[in-house]
Amino acid sequence: MNNPFKLLGISDDVVNAVTDLGFENPTPIQEQAIPVLLEGSNDFVGLAQTGTGKTAAFGLPLIELIDFKLNKPQALILCPTRELCLQIASDIKNYSKNISGASVVAVYGGANIMQQLREIRNGVQIVVATPGRMLDIIGRKAIDFTSVKYVVLDEADEMLNMGFQEDINEILSTTPDDKKTWLFSATMPPEVRRIARNYMDNPTELTMGTKNTGNVNIEHEYYQVRARDKYAALKRIVDFNPEIFAVVFCKTKLDTQDVAEHLIKDGYNADALHGDLSQQQRDKVMQRFRDRNMQLLIATDVAARGIDVNNVTHVINYSLPDEIESYTHRSGRTGRAGKTGISICIINSKEIGKIRQIERIIGKQFTKAELPTGFDVCEKQLFSLIHKVQNVEVNDSQIDQYIPRIMDEFAELSKEDVIKRFASLEFNRFLEYYKNAPDLNAAADERGVRGERGERGERGSRSSEGYTRLFINLGSVDDFTRGDLLSFVCNNGKISGKNVGKIDLKGVYSFFEVENEAVDSLFNNFKGIEFNNRGVRIEKSGDAPVSSERGERRSGGYSGGGRREGGSGERRSYGGGGGGRREGGNSGGGFRDFSGRSRDDKAGSGRREGSGDRRRRS
Repeated sequence: MNNPFKLLGISDDVVNAVTDLGFENPTPIQEQAIPVLLEGSNDFVGLAQTGTGKTAAFGLPLIELIDFKLNKPQALILCPTRELCLQIASDIKNYSKNISGASVVAVYGGANIMQQLREIRNGVQIVVATPGRMLDIIGRKAIDFTSVKYVVLDEADEMLNMGFQEDINEILSTTPDDKKTWLFSATMPPEVRRIARNYMDNPTELTMGTKNTGNVNIEHEYYQVRARDKYAALKRIVDFNPEIFAVVFCKTKLDTQDVAEHLIKDGYNADALHGDLSQQQRDKVMQRFRDRNMQLLIATDVAARGIDVNNVTHVINYSLPDEIESYTHRSGRTGRAGKTGISICIINSKEIGKIRQIERIIGKQFTKAELPTGFDVCEKQLFSLIHKVQNVEVNDSQIDQYIPRIMDEFAELSKEDVIKRFASLEFNRFLEYYKNAPDLNAAADERGVRGERGERGERGSRSSEGYTRLFINLGSVDDFTRGDLLSFVCNNGKISGKNVGKIDLKGVYSFFEVENEAVDSLFNNFKGIEFNNRGVRIEKSGDAPVSSERGERRSGGYSGGGRREGGSGERRSYGGGGGGRREGGNSGGGFRDFSGRSRDDKAGSGRREGSGDRRRRS
C-alpha cells in the first residue's frame, strides 16, 4: 500500500524521513496545500490555526522544489520569534536528512551573528529567519538573494502584530520579482490582506475551517471568580488536573514573574517566560518545559509566540488578552497535531462581554465551568496517586533484594494499614490545604469587583506584618530573576518558599522578606555561602530609603565581607565557603541551577527577537 505522503507527490527520500518522525497520515492542510505548492507556479495564502501541521505543509514542497546541488539561498522563510525559527529549521533539517548536500540555516537575534554568517558563507539553500536579524545580515551585504525562488511568511499575522511590517517590506524588496510567495496565517486581518495584495499575483487561497476560527480539537471553558480569588482559582484548577502540562498567560512581565514566583513558593513546578530574560535564560526555561521537567510555563503573549511544544494539555488565560484575536494564538498552544486540549479563562464578572466577543471570533461557545470543591480536589489527587501505583514499572531484579527487610518493617501492619499510610504520604497535604476550603465561584451578577494586580487569593497580597526585611548583595546584574533569587535563598537558607514574603529585585542588590521565626536559621545557614566566587552577604534592612545602587542603611547580618565597625555598631560577618555546583532541590518547586551564571551572559545578546524589541536603526 502506498504511503499517503507519496500519493501527494513527495519523493521516497522525504517520505522515509517523515515516516521516521512518526508521520502516518497528512493533516488536512498538508493534504490540501502540498499538491498545490508542488506545482511551484503560484503564489499561495494558507489560513489555518497553529498546531495543524503548517511547517510540513510548506516545508515538504520546498524540499522537492529546491536544487540542492546549487549551494545558494533558494528559499527564505520568515517567522516572528526565535523559538519558531529554531523549530522550523529543525523540522526542515529532519525532513531533508536523506538528501545529500541539503543545508538549512536558522538566523535569529540573541545568538552569535558571526556564527550565523559563517554558516551562510559555507553554503545554504534554505534560510529560516526572524525579520530583525535578517535585516542585520542584509545590511552587512553578507547574503545574496538573487537565486531565491520561494519566500514563505509563516505566522504572518503575528509578525505584523509585533511591528515587523516595515522590516518585511524591506526584506522582500531584496528578493527577485519573479519569486513565489507563500503566506501562512492563523487569522486574516487587513494588514495581512494588504501584504497579499502588494506582493502576490493572483494567489491560490486555502482556508481550513472558517477564517479566524479556533482549532476544533480545543474545548473552551471559563471560570468566574472574584478578582482577589484569581490566584486561588488557578491553584485549584491545577490541583484538580494532576497530569496538567500547561501554558499560563498573563498580561504583563510583572504579573508573569509574580504568578510564577508564588507558584514556586507554594510548591508547584513552574517558571516564567517574558521579554526581560536573556537568551540563555529563555533557552533554559524552554528546554525544561520541552523536556517536561516543568509543569507550568507562565508567559506573556510576546514571549510565548512561536512556542511549539507537543502535548500541552491546557492553556490557562490568567488574564484575557487586550487584543481579542490574540486569544486564537494563545489557545493554539494546545490541541496540536490532532491532539485534544482545553483552553481555560479565569475571569471576573466585568469580563463576560469579552468572552462573548471571543466566541464570535472563534465561532465556538465557551462552557461556564464551576471550580471544584476542596473535597473534589482531594478525591482527584488521591485516585491519581492510586493510578500511578497501579501503572508503575517494577524493577524486580533491583527491588527483590530489599523485599525481606520491607516485609519485616510492615510485619505488624495489616494490608489495609499499609495502603492507608502509603496513600496518606501525598494525600495529607491536600487534606490540610483544602480543609474548610471556600467556594470560589462568583455569582454572575456580582458587583464591586476589585483590581486584579496584587490580589492573589490566599497568598497573593501578603502584609509585611510578621516578616523581617533583609538585604542581599545579589541582583539582576547577576542574571537573577525574582524566581531565581527565591530559589537561591530557599536552597541555601534551608527554608521553605512559604517563609518568604515580598521580593524587591534591584541591580546589584535586592531586598526580600522572611518570616520572623525563620530569620535566625536563614542567617546561620548562609554562613560561608558564595556565588560566582564572591561571598554572599545578607543583612537586616534599616528603614532609611534607598538613595543609590549602593543600597540602604542596614544593621546586623551575615556576609562574606569580613569584620567592620561603624556608627551603627559592630557588624558580624562570615566569609569563605566553597560554593561549587548547586542545583535546586525542592521536590515540587522546580528550582533552577545556580552553578555557573556569569555576569557576561547578556553580553552581545543584542536585540531580542519576538520579545517586542525592535532592531536598532542607525
